[in-house]
Amino acid sequence: MNGRPFSSSAPSRAADEADTIAAIATAPGAGAIGVIRLSGPRSRDVLEAVFRPSAPLFRGFIPRTLHHGRIVDARGADLDEALVVFFPGPRSFTGEDSAEIQGHGGTAVLQAVLQAVLARGARLAERGEFTRRAFLNGRLDLSQAEAVAELVAAPSLEGVRLASAKLHGLLGRRVSELRDRLEYLRRKVCLAVDFPDEEAECLPPAEFLAVTGDVADGVRTLLAAYRRTRQWREGALVVLAGRVNAGKSSLMNALLGRPRAIVTDQPGTTRDYLEEESCLDGLPVRLVDTAGLRADSGDPVEQEGMRRGRELARAAQAVLLVLDGTLAARAPSAPGGRPDARPTAPPGEWEGFAAEKALLEAVGASRCLALWNKADLAPLPDTVTNFYGAPVLEVSARTGLGLDSLAAAARSLCGAREPAPEEIAPNLRQARALEHALIELQDLEGDIAAGVPPDLCGLRLESAAAHLAGITGLNSAEDTLNSIFADFCIGK
Repeated sequence: MNGRPFSSSAPSRAADEADTIAAIATAPGAGAIGVIRLSGPRSRDVLEAVFRPSAPLFRGFIPRTLHHGRIVDARGADLDEALVVFFPGPRSFTGEDSAEIQGHGGTAVLQAVLQAVLARGARLAERGEFTRRAFLNGRLDLSQAEAVAELVAAPSLEGVRLASAKLHGLLGRRVSELRDRLEYLRRKVCLAVDFPDEEAECLPPAEFLAVTGDVADGVRTLLAAYRRTRQWREGALVVLAGRVNAGKSSLMNALLGRPRAIVTDQPGTTRDYLEEESCLDGLPVRLVDTAGLRADSGDPVEQEGMRRGRELARAAQAVLLVLDGTLAARAPSAPGGRPDARPTAPPGEWEGFAAEKALLEAVGASRCLALWNKADLAPLPDTVTNFYGAPVLEVSARTGLGLDSLAAAARSLCGAREPAPEEIAPNLRQARALEHALIELQDLEGDIAAGVPPDLCGLRLESAAAHLAGITGLNSAEDTLNSIFADFCIGK
């Protein structure tokens, strides 16, 4: 996981060398294996104090080698059987002496071992402090440090690949290349300001604009990748909408594979929206079940639920508009009073579906998929292909009919395209920095065209380069770092 050290202009402040930190690095709860990490100058001393080797000829820790033994508390009482490993700095994840204790994954035993470690002089690590030390010691640039957290939180395989590409330094290197070109221009501007008579040292405007234009194009490419891959990192918003008792909650439960939403025959059971994370055909989504539509509700709570549902539908990448197939078209009763099992085609105006039509018109048919639900009771007529321009898909929440096709259609509706191998995709913070840099570059082009003096053009260049530098952490303020690493888990 160690990244290449970045340039000499990296932050000079190193972690407090008097501090040795420790934390449980594995997820909460019981598991087969639990890991406790240490980092800091006293890592070896703390490890020696709590470890009793099983090998009778043990002569000390061999770097990056597992040793078997027992972990003991301050009184020498056994706590756990474990494997331990020591990583001398600077060839470690954090760049300083580090160690790991790999024992059993029970909550109680891990806490007991951690307390023994803390009793020997380590302190409990803060959120993201191990990765922060790796950044401060030049083992990772800031984009790689953020990729560590993104890799842990990735909701899909594509998200894992995007984070891995950044962890390998692809974004940091690309941003550094763009910034280096701006620094080249800054040097030229400085020469023009300091030595105004040496015109040969200053680039002609056309050549100057060619460089800034290439850098701006590179920034635009990165921003396009951010927009294109955002759904794979954050999930697409997919909303289930429709009238009361159309089967929205049943469909949500069927797609989740568990009974998340309450399902009853009583209309208006879902009065507010329910949101759950899931995957549709591999695409991570935020699946939302909204309050059912009906015009005759006098309940202010239900009315507020419908209002929120309409807002969510307008913001969604995909709206699954659920139609009750048993109500869409009722055929005359068959002989003996039994309703015909297959309805006739609905009238051209889809009589009785005014609320659904209004919602579709507000959202747009291009973002809607109409679901003919309860198809096990009332199959979709062959003549029905669309609902006011939105394609119609036959499904049944009760039997699972059409759910695989629904997942694939919803993913397609979201417009999600699988990222290219090793695609460079910034996160939100990095994209904002790129946007600010692009604004400065665009303003710079206008300044050059207007004949603005070189020293003022240099200010634009300096600002654009500073925004790019912030992506890799060359000039990151303390509060920015605190904000970034506060989202990490303890132990990472």
